[in-house]
Formats: sequence, C-alpha cells, structure tokens
Amino acid sequence: MALSGAADPLLPAEGDGSGRREPPFALRAARIALVVCVYWAISITMVFLNKYLLDSPTLGLDAPLFVTFSQCAVTTLLCKGFSLLAACSPPGALDFPSLRLDLKVSRSVLPLSLVFIGMITFNNLCLKHVGVAFYNVGRSLTTVFNVLLSYLLLKQTTSFYALLTCGVIIGGFWLGIDQEGAEGTLSWIGIAFGILASLCVSLNAIYTKKVLPAVDSSIWRLTFYNNVNACVLFLPLMLLFGGKSLHYKF
Repeated sequence: MALSGAADPLLPAEGDGSGRREPPFALRAARIALVVCVYWAISITMVFLNKYLLDSPTLGLDAPLFVTFSQCAVTTLLCKGFSLLAACSPPGALDFPSLRLDLKVSRSVLPLSLVFIGMITFNNLCLKHVGVAFYNVGRSLTTVFNVLLSYLLLKQTTSFYALLTCGVIIGGFWLGIDQEGAEGTLSWIGIAFGILASLCVSLNAIYTKKVLPAVDSSIWRLTFYNNVNACVLFLPLMLLFGGKSLHYKF
C-alpha cells in the first residue's frame, strides 16, 4: 500500500483485475478531503440561510412548514432536471439515472418519507427557536440514538467504549443546556425539537438501508421519490396548521 510505503514504485500497481491502475493514495485522500470540506461549507451555509428564512425579523416569514416544503419541491425539480439533462447529453457525459414516477416504488419509500419529513421539519423548528451556535448542541444526540436504535431495532450490540462516548455526548449536551440557560437564551421547545430531530436522523439512516433495494440502490432515485412523497404529505400539513394566508401574502 502507498500509505505503508511497502510497495515497490517500479512494479505495476495492484488493480481490480480489469487492467486499470488505482489512483495514488495522495489523490484519493485529496478527493475525500475536498468532498468533506465542500460538505462542511454547504452544510454551514444552509444552516445560516435556514436561520434567516425561519427567524429573520426583516423577512417576517413565520412558516417553517412552507419553507421545508419549498426545499423539497426544489430538490425534486433539480433531480428531474438533471435526469432530463443526462438523457439529452452524449453517452458518459453526465452520469445520472433516469427518473420516472412509479406509484408502487413510491409506496415502498413512504415509511422512509414519513421519517424524512419529521427529520427536516424538526431540524428547521429547532433552528427557528435556538441560535445557530446552540443548534448543533441541540441535535447532538444522534449518535446516542444510533446506538440505542441499533440495539432495539436491529439487535446489534456495541462496545463499552462506544457507550462511554455516548455518556460523554450526553454530558456535553447537558453542559450546553446549562450554559445556554446562563446566557438567558434557553428555549426548551427548541431543545425538544432538537431531540426529535436527532431521533429522526437515526431512524432515517435505518430506513434508508431498508428501502434502498426498492430503488435499485440508487441514492438519486431515493432522493427523488423521498422528496416527491414529502411534497405531497406537506400539503395537508400546511393546511392543517394554518399559515395559508401568510404564504399568499408573502
């Protein structure tokens, strides 16, 4: 391996039997680092944008469900747009699966979509009631729920050190609550939404693994069906919880 320095640079690199050479370790590491950095940048940017949309006094849009519905609708349109673009592009120019709405597949993805709706809705509600700095603290119990649900639903046990790590996370969670209370900005409803969001994130990972075979293990198809289902389910929720006149006014 290149990392250990044991390989002879004069010998051909070990491949997968197809005659292709693996990229150097430094190149693969750089790609991974670039993807992680881009993810961080987009994630942080989305947190600040959502905070502005949900809690800006100048914007005055007090409609978290409408904001979340709009994000799902845009994601659906982007997926469909890329699918059409890939179909019109030369072969190999754009690797994107064809997307066609199948009601049978949509029903198979529905349990995941319900969890997905809870995840993104509680995320946005948590962000609406707490500051950006406390937002990640409010959602820090995802790892704890991962361990708990893996045992309850998948019957998978974990190591003592993983349980010890969960104890540290819970301690940090309560410390963050204590410091937020000392600052006078503690919101218990925001904390409750953060805990529910953490629970839904864990359930989302479990159900994603279960329903992937229904979409031929394609993440893009799963994203498309998930957001289509979410858009349909959000419509009665928005009517049920009001705010329709605010959407028209805005």
